[in-house]
Order: sequence, then structure tokens, then C-alpha cells
Amino acid sequence: MKRTLLLLGTAFTLFFISCEGPTGPPGFDGEPGQDGLDGIQGQVFEVDDVDFTYIPEDNLYESILVFEDFTSFEVLPNDAVLVYQYDRTVEFQDGSQDDVWNLIPQAFFTNNGTIQYTPGHTTKDVEILISGNYDLSNLETQFTQGQLFRFVIVPGQAATAKIDKSSISAVMSSMGLTEADVQKISRK
Repeated sequence: MKRTLLLLGTAFTLFFISCEGPTGPPGFDGEPGQDGLDGIQGQVFEVDDVDFTYIPEDNLYESILVFEDFTSFEVLPNDAVLVYQYDRTVEFQDGSQDDVWNLIPQAFFTNNGTIQYTPGHTTKDVEILISGNYDLSNLETQFTQGQLFRFVIVPGQAATAKIDKSSISAVMSSMGLTEADVQKISRK
């Protein structure tokens, strides 16, 4: 009896799984957008010669960069602003070169302790802080003067996408941006 019910149940299930009906009406076309980007546009710019100011009462260094000084791109409250710090240029065996960019926050270990670069942003500016676990009043200028940063403004609808945000190349590629799209600005 159990076999008969099992066989009947299996046949019944296969019958309903294999049923097909007529094709439904086509859906509406979406809004026009740039191919491959789903209409999502971001911006990337790089600022050279960024200097930090020491704030003794907080024992940290600060640099505030106002967006309108570097771009006319509107930053909205739900946008992500990714900040990458230039590390170095590497040369490969084939003779080609590439820049190394590190997403901040980023920590460095010095002879005195640990420091960390951390970003924060509003719709009007981005603030980069250098904090540490020791007295930073005499922090070496290699950390506080002439720094090079790249800022990628990722629109809110793309900010939640599964992109490897630690890779500036992956982020730029996902928004259809190339090295030629980078606006390079020197503060000096």
C-alpha cells in the first residue's frame, strides 16, 4: 500500500512539475541608461599634497577636504565615499608598473606604537584623521605631510553591491570608470 501511494505521489508531482502554460505578455522596457552600468554613475578624484594639522587636545592629526573644492559631483546622504591612500608604485617582471592603493582605515606600526588613518564624510566634505596609542605630537612628517589620496564617490544604490571595496580597480570597474576618468588635483 505504501509503495502504491509513493508511486502515485511521485507521478502526481512529476505531472505538475512538467506542466507549462502559454507565455505571458512582455513586460515594460526599463529606463534608458548607459550599457553595463544600469544608470549608476560615480566619481573618482585624487588629491596630492594633503597635509594634516595636529590637534593637541585630542592627540590626533586632521585634514578636512571640502568636495566643492575638487568636484561638482553632488554627494548625497546615502552615498559611500571610499578613501584610498597611495602606498607605492610597483614594477613587474615585464617592465610594467602599477600603483598600490590601500583602502582606509589603515593602521601603521611605528617604533612608538600604532597609528591609524580613518575617514569620515558628510555630504559636503571628507575628514581624515590620524589617531594613535601614544603621544603623536612628534609624529614623523612622512605620515602627516604631502600625502596622496584617492576618493571614490559610490552612489547609494551601488554602495550596497557586492564589490570588493578593498580593490580600487574593482570599484572603478564596477562603475565603468577607468584611470583616464580620475581627476588629479594638487593642493600646492
